[in-house]
Amino acid sequence: MKIIETVEELAAIYAGGLSQASVAKVTDYLTPLYREMIEASPFVALATVGPEGLDCSPRGDIGGVVRIVDDRTLHMPDWRGNNRVDSLSNIVRDPRLALMFLIPGSNTTMRINGRGVVTNDEAVLSSFEMDGKHPRTVIVIAIDEVYFQCARALIRSELWNPETFIDPKSLPTPGLMLKAATGDFDYETYDREWPERAAKTMW
Repeated sequence: MKIIETVEELAAIYAGGLSQASVAKVTDYLTPLYREMIEASPFVALATVGPEGLDCSPRGDIGGVVRIVDDRTLHMPDWRGNNRVDSLSNIVRDPRLALMFLIPGSNTTMRINGRGVVTNDEAVLSSFEMDGKHPRTVIVIAIDEVYFQCARALIRSELWNPETFIDPKSLPTPGLMLKAATGDFDYETYDREWPERAAKTMW
């Protein structure tokens, strides 16, 4: 298998393929329309980097997955999860991060590259109160660049087409995957109790 090893080789393969729009759409702040798109998104993939390598974490929230503080700053609450804190551990050691926002029903995604810090400032935490609970930390994101992504990937995948949805019952359950990974695991109890456990620990 031939391996491409230089940027020059890539440039030769993709010569002439970069459109003016691909460059012109990039800004270092939220334009009013970029802001509108991001405010509509309940889900984002958060990519970070640290000494151990890369991490990409799904983040979701009702009413918008991030809060826009100003045209160059976002807040993202860290709600209940598995307590691995991979993303947070990366950010406190290397602030670089990337975000990809999905908007249900739209084939346009939004992307942000920037830098983050993690805060447990009480005023910031309390501003995200949900069902009487607060996140333990909030990621403060400084925007370096923001742009929309061409819709081809979502069109090709038919991501929002109900006719292509996979029946969850045809897939391995989380309990079964844990059993396969650990060998000895009570997957039936885990899967049976998971919906109620998740409902009680959403925030």
